[in-house]
Formats: sequence, C-alpha cells, structure tokens
Amino acid sequence: MVISLDKIKKSLKWIISSRLGIIICAAVLLELIGIVQYYSMRNVQREGVVRRVKTELALKSQMIAHTLDKAEATMQEHLWDIQNHLDNADEMFDVTKRLIATNNQIVGGCIAFVPYYYPEKGQYFEPYAYKNDGRISIIQLGSAEHDYTKHPAYNIALNEKRAFWSDPYEYMEDSLSRLTTYTYPLTDEKGKVVALCGLDIDLSWLSDTLNARHVFPSSFGLMFNEKGQMVVEPHKKRDGENDVSEIISLIQKSLSLKAFEASERSRLIDFTDDNNNRKACIFFTMLRKEPHWILATVNYYDEVYQPVKQLRLQNMILMLIGLLVLFFIINRFVRNERKLEEAGIKQARISSELQIANGIQQAMLPKEFPAYPERKDVDIYGSLVPAKEVGGDLFDFFIRDEKLFFCIGDVSGKGVPSAIVMAMVQKLFRVTTAHETNPANILEELNKELSRDNTTNMFITFFLGILDLPTGRLRYCNAGHDNPIIVECGKEDGVQILPVKAHLPLGVISDYKYLSEEYVLPDEAILFLYTDGLTEAKDNQRQQFKLQRVTETLTHCTQRSAVSAQELLTMMTEEVNHFVGDAEQSDDLSMLAIGYQRPVIKEKVNQSITLQNDVTQITQLNTFVKQFLAQAGLDRKETLRLQLALEEVVVNVMNYAYPPESHGDIIVEAALNENRIKFTISDSGAAFDPTTAARNVDTTLSAEERPIGGLGILLTRKLVDSINYERINGRNILTLRKMMQHE
Repeated sequence: MVISLDKIKKSLKWIISSRLGIIICAAVLLELIGIVQYYSMRNVQREGVVRRVKTELALKSQMIAHTLDKAEATMQEHLWDIQNHLDNADEMFDVTKRLIATNNQIVGGCIAFVPYYYPEKGQYFEPYAYKNDGRISIIQLGSAEHDYTKHPAYNIALNEKRAFWSDPYEYMEDSLSRLTTYTYPLTDEKGKVVALCGLDIDLSWLSDTLNARHVFPSSFGLMFNEKGQMVVEPHKKRDGENDVSEIISLIQKSLSLKAFEASERSRLIDFTDDNNNRKACIFFTMLRKEPHWILATVNYYDEVYQPVKQLRLQNMILMLIGLLVLFFIINRFVRNERKLEEAGIKQARISSELQIANGIQQAMLPKEFPAYPERKDVDIYGSLVPAKEVGGDLFDFFIRDEKLFFCIGDVSGKGVPSAIVMAMVQKLFRVTTAHETNPANILEELNKELSRDNTTNMFITFFLGILDLPTGRLRYCNAGHDNPIIVECGKEDGVQILPVKAHLPLGVISDYKYLSEEYVLPDEAILFLYTDGLTEAKDNQRQQFKLQRVTETLTHCTQRSAVSAQELLTMMTEEVNHFVGDAEQSDDLSMLAIGYQRPVIKEKVNQSITLQNDVTQITQLNTFVKQFLAQAGLDRKETLRLQLALEEVVVNVMNYAYPPESHGDIIVEAALNENRIKFTISDSGAAFDPTTAARNVDTTLSAEERPIGGLGILLTRKLVDSINYERINGRNILTLRKMMQHE
C-alpha cells in the first residue's frame, strides 16, 4: 500500500497542533535540557571534588610539615645545651632527656658520638632517651652489637654534614607503629663532626590524618617516599570492598615518580580499577621541603557522581509529573479558552508581574529586628515603605570581621524596573563587600556593573559605610545620596550632618573615580540614614516635609538621655505620617538607624613583645604565647591551636610586611579578660589586608603563585573566633580574638 506525501504532512500537522503533539514536543525538549544539565552538573561536581581534595591535601601537608618543623626547631633550641656539656660524658644522658622532653611528638632521641670520642666510654657511646608510659627512660645504646657507624644515616651526616629526615620505618615489630628520624650532625668549634643527634617522631597518627574526613565512603589516603615506596597505608577496608593492595599497585604503575619534579608538586590521574571496573581519580601532592613525601587521595567516580545521578532521577520524576500537569492544564485550557476574556488575561499578567517584583524586593531586604540582639556595641533598625506595590529604595547591612557593612540607596524611577534594579544593586553589594573593604573601590565596582549596557539611563543614589566596631572608625563613600545625620542623646547641639564629598550617582559614568572618607563616631551615637522620600514627603497642600523638620524631630530625640534605633525610627515615622495625613504617598520612603556604643573592656592581663622581621625569632613568640596562655588557664589543645594561629600570622608579616633585606618591628600584644583572649599584631610595613586576600585565595595554585594571605590565613580563621584588620597611623593592625569557654 502506497502512502501519499500529502497524508504524511497532514498527519504531522495534526500531531503538532493536537494536545498530544504538544506533550510530545515538551517531553523531547525537557529530555534534551535534562541531558545537557546532567553533563554540565557532572563537570561541575568533578571540578568541585578536585578543588576540595586539593584543599584537603594542602591542609594535611601543612599539618605534617608543621609537625616536622617543630621537631627541627626543638633540635635547634637544644644545640647550645649539648655543646655546653660536651666535656662531660655522663651529662649527655641528662642532655638527651631534656632534648625530648619539650615536644610531645618526639618519642625518642639519641646522641651518637664518633668512635672513642670519650676514651673512657670505649668505641661506641650513644646515650638514648625514650618515652615509656609518660616517663622518660635513658640507656646507653651503642655497642658492638649495635654498631651505629655502619648505619647509612651515620655516613650521610658524617660525610655530607647536613641534617635530613629518614623515611618512615616500623619499630618494635608493630606494623601499626612508625617512626621517622631527624638526624643532625653536631660539630665542634673547628667544624669537625663529633656526634650525630637524632630525634624520633611518632608517625602513628599519619594514617588517621590522611584518612580523616574524606569526601566519600570509599575514598582513602596514602603516602609515598621519593623512591615511590608506600610508607603510610590506608585503614583496613570493610569486607566486600576492593583490596587496597591492588589499588596501590595500580597507582604505582600509573605514576612515574621519577618524573615528579619540584616544579610539578601536584598531579591528577584518572584510572580504572580492573577488579570491579570502577573508574577513579588519584590526586598527588608533594611536601614543599625535605622530606619530599608524596600524599595521595583516591576517589571513585561512581560516588563522585552519585548526587548528580540522584538529581537526574529526581528531575526525570519531576519531568513526568510536569508533563502530566501540563497535559491537565492544556486540557483545561482547551475546554475554557472561549470563556477567557482579554481584560482578564491582561489583569492576570499585571498582577503576576507585581507579585514577582514585590517578592524580589522583600526577599532582599533585612527582616529581623533587632538585627544582632547578642551584641551590645551596635543597635540597628530599618524600614522601607514603597509608594506603589513595588519600589526602588533599598538598604542592607551585615557584620564581617568585626566590621559593620551597611548601605542605603534610591533607584531612579518607580515600579517594576526600579525594583529589579534595586534587587541587582543589593546583590552586587553583598558580592563585592565579600572581598573588599575600601568603600571607594566597592562603589567603583558597583558603578562599572550598573553602567554596562544601561540603555534605560537609570541611576542610583547610594551611600555606603564600613564601621569598625572595636574603634568606632567609620569609612564611607557617597554617590549622590542625602547626607546621613549623627544623633547624640542628652547633648546640646546633638544633631549634626555627617560631612561627605559630593560624587555622581551610580550608573552614570562607568569609569568615574570615587574617594573614601573617614569619621570617628562618638560613643552612644546614632547614625540616621534616609532616602529623599522622607524630606520630599507631601501633605494635601503639596508642602514638603523637608530636612528642617527631620532635624527638629531628631533634636527632640536628643533631649532624652537615651534612645534606641527602633524608638528613633518610630518617632520619625509618626512625625512624617502626622504631617502627610491622608495624602497619597508620592515616593518610596526608607530609613535606617544605626546605634553605636564603643565597647569598654577591662583587661585582667595585658602583655606585649616586640620582634624583628626575622623568622628565627618565632621561638621567642612561642615562648611568649605559651607563658601568657598559661595565665588564662587554657588546656594544652587550645594552647597549641592559638600558638599555631599566632605563628601563621606573624610569619606571614615577617615574610611580606617589609621589603627584602630591610628591618622592621612586629609588636604582639596579648590581652585577657573574663570572656575572651585578644592578640593584636601590628607592624609599620606596607598596607595589606590579609583577611581580604584569604577570601580570594585559589587553593589550586602552588604556594609560589598564591598571593599573600593564602592558606595560612584560612587556617587561622579556623583556629580563632574572629579576625579584624585596620590600617591606623601608618601601621597594619591585625586583631585575633578567641572566646573563653565557661563551664
């Protein structure tokens, strides 16, 4: 039977025009969208996992390197003790005991002297101290049976006269106990090696460290030495999972460790586990300094992509539900399309537009007041009353690093376009202030974005301020907005207008340069911000409220001993409503009141130390911090965490605050009260805000490529409760705070 072309065309036309045809087209389109979305999400998920694994290994590398550095520092700190007692052989036992006593990671230490250095002790003399159940025992280990002169480490240190770390090795016939030894050649006044000092570090924690907090259940970590030999195995796998030895063998075959040079400190490799045909990826990274151990993490892609697969399944279910709903809607629409009128369609469209715009606006504004009830230094209250269903006014605020970021603005025009621009401005404010603390720079970024493709010629008056809560220093920049007003209760002439420089509104000229200003807020003052909807509010006779009535109302507030931010806005709202009466509101009205009270803290203990920009003085810093924290009654764990935070910050200052070969001081002040511990680090070097740099750090880069304030500041943020940076009188001032834990 021959089917004519006309019949085929008619059938296709009927399918397309029918409800079934619409459903089929929608299903195909949704499936195509789902496929594209699925593979896009796979790529995003893989990139996210890679970034997280890189960060995880970088942090673990730093932890391992820090432990080794502390052991090296312990050796340096005790060299004088050894050299001062070389004339007394028996004193070497006590010296060895003192050598291992100050570092909990050190489980043993020895001083192996060259043969017959002490004739009375014979050919072999090796005092050895080791920790046993919390006590330190001492033995003479050297003997003909234990000839340490035949050990490879002895010849390396004796001939090359350099310190080095050994590869991890098992001891006491316990496969779960591993040591690494730091060997240091001891020389006399003539530079001749007379003994080898060794420190044994317990590495039994390495496996737990490498396999802690993995992203996925089957993920595991391991470690190689420079020769490609595995020195740390992952934990034993559960029954039914892959044999770890097979995975390790596959890794060693996939990676040429000889080509793993210093310039290539990390590498990502994809491979397939032939045992169960599971695809996986391995990420390697090498310690930056000796010993060049290599850390690795294995992740299986079936677990990496599991969230994406689940989301894909959910999307398919939702797609089927959506198609059923679509079929129902189309069916209902076909039944009732003759009953629809043009006026109803238009009204529904307008109502939907206003509802969406109003939802956008209300979702972007702060809603909960008082905003920070737990704080005594700041009191904030705001209000926005749109003239129509939606408006173009905005205000926002948040606290970061003990700084209050706040803004208020007014978009030109009214209605839905202004509301959309208002939402975009508020989002840009949040995004930009997340990585910038200079008001002028923030406004310039906002201005560039708002000026781009601004075919509607809309502009925004905008005031932005950054209040440093510990000091009351206010930095601000104004883009054509009404000047804020400072209110001081209980004081004559307690109302004054904040002096600001005039700048163009945002969105007018894309490359316009803004300038920041500074002002120190008085104690117990209120900063009052508003839009022109307040001063231009009109009564039935079209008379405006004006700035004079605003200041008069605020003057009434100053006659009281104290006024909260909410009370001030309530009084202003009642005054303007009384003035306007039943007249229709002509413009959006926004107000924001910020009360500030400088914190008064009585310190129980206040000490300081001045260091030079020399990393060898870190020992003095650690001693100072340890002695100070002993007065605070902190336990050993918290003391070590704060020591690590201070060391990261001060070393960063020493390395980057001053030009190379220059000298400068770093002042570390420590203060203690009943609620918190505060460390203030100040230097007179180049201006630099490490808190901002830490938010922009790219952990995928090597340490040489990362900007100042990289992973060290990120680690410091995890160790303390707050970080605050200020540049005052030509000095960088960084403040770390740690709250006390009261039982």
